[in-house]
Amino acid sequence: MAHGLASLIACGTKLWLDSVDPDLVRTNHAAGATGATSNPVIISDLIKTGRFDHRIADLVAAGHDDDTIAWTLTDQLVREAQGVFHDVWASSRGNDGWVSFELDPLLEDPGNGLTDNDRVARYVELGRHWSANQPNRMIKVPATPSGIRALEPLAAAGVPLNVTLIFTLRQYEAARDAVWRGACQRPALDSFKSVYSVFVSRIDVYTEKHVPQLSPAAQGMLAIVNAKRAWAANRDFWAAHPTPLEQEIVFASTGVKQAGVDPCRYVAALAGDDIQTNPPATNEAADDPARTFSRQVDVMPPAEVLAELDGEVDMQKLEDVLMAEGIDKFVAPQRALLALIAAKRAG
Repeated sequence: MAHGLASLIACGTKLWLDSVDPDLVRTNHAAGATGATSNPVIISDLIKTGRFDHRIADLVAAGHDDDTIAWTLTDQLVREAQGVFHDVWASSRGNDGWVSFELDPLLEDPGNGLTDNDRVARYVELGRHWSANQPNRMIKVPATPSGIRALEPLAAAGVPLNVTLIFTLRQYEAARDAVWRGACQRPALDSFKSVYSVFVSRIDVYTEKHVPQLSPAAQGMLAIVNAKRAWAANRDFWAAHPTPLEQEIVFASTGVKQAGVDPCRYVAALAGDDIQTNPPATNEAADDPARTFSRQVDVMPPAEVLAELDGEVDMQKLEDVLMAEGIDKFVAPQRALLALIAAKRAG
């Protein structure tokens, strides 16, 4: 019987690493991971290690500004990860082996003066630019109003998409429908690929803070229930709209946020299908030989727990709060990344 990560993969989960650290990419690929994702926090943390100072120095010497250096480094690190996972992409004929590249979070900065139409146009422009000639690169677009509007033209243009910052079923359905409308404008669907990143752990942080009246049986269950409902909705939609490649749910933000909670709580509860993008520390905990995972993605808690969650939690309020926080969690790190490069330049 398989144990650790091998058992997770054996029960049907595709494992994507939530990092493009070159060392972790290689070790996780060897352990069975078949893809990776990136975001500004990941890039900033890698730069903080000092391991890439020589690259920054070369880019500074070439006369590039801080913004260009940030995106050049991001492009380099994502390309390197793509190279590691290209064998998976080739052997699966484009169904797996992807590495996600997140578009500029500063487009969503409320203080940048952009209109909604400006944001949509920039998402489309940047998505086409960063995906050009990159066979196993996915473009990450957030499920904001502007991001969702950009999905149809991006999908129509043949851009593989990872829709991120999804917290609710409403967002998932709006994003999926926009992607499908765009895909239907393509001459063929042979290379059409999309995934939908449903964020997990932040939802339980929200209910703990904003819905403290939940019973012990229901508190800490909404993240799992919400993710499983999105997974089921996605399965049913694509069963009715079959495509050559799988259009999948990514269970994202699977690292637990509360102290004293099993680090593999979400990994175990969502095991069995589609994709998990786990942080390195979560994968390390999951690879304990004492752990064995089995399919749980289609197992729901008791009906009374579901009824309590549905009755007590205002999902639109949850979406509004978590989206505002989510945008800030990407905008602030991008600004920090630019400041870090500026400091390296001056240093």
